Amino acid sequence: MKKLSCVLLIDDDTPTNFYNQKIIEKQACTNHIEVCTTAEDGLVFLKSKFKDGLPPQPELIFLDLNMPGMDGWEFLDAYEELTSPQKGKVVVVMLTTSVNTDDKNKALEKGVKGFATKPLNAEMLQSLITENFPD
Repeated sequence: MKKLSCVLLIDDDTPTNFYNQKIIEKQACTNHIEVCTTAEDGLVFLKSKFKDGLPPQPELIFLDLNMPGMDGWEFLDAYEELTSPQKGKVVVVMLTTSVNTDDKNKALEKGVKGFATKPLNAEMLQSLITENFPD
């Protein structure tokens, strides 16, 4: 399994972020994990990637759908407005409690590479990395 330079978690639920971070750390699949508790903070992080001393551009984003303020859909719309260097070559995966097939179809139409139900687990993580980041 390829080791990624950075994984970005965007979820308003602190315990979920803690759990997901532990799963990712245990798999040793990235050099850096960045956690944002709002979609707005996720966008700020992506826009700030060109300053010295900051973590690398994320290769994988786990995005919650239902968040207060800017939700996952609004994040995806704003993400599309970023410059190519700010967006990078990122794989976005919706990691949500939603089991609505309309949400899944909408996410795939917006270019999301995966739609998974919380919680993240080791098998899901390995599968996503193997499918989207071949060695």
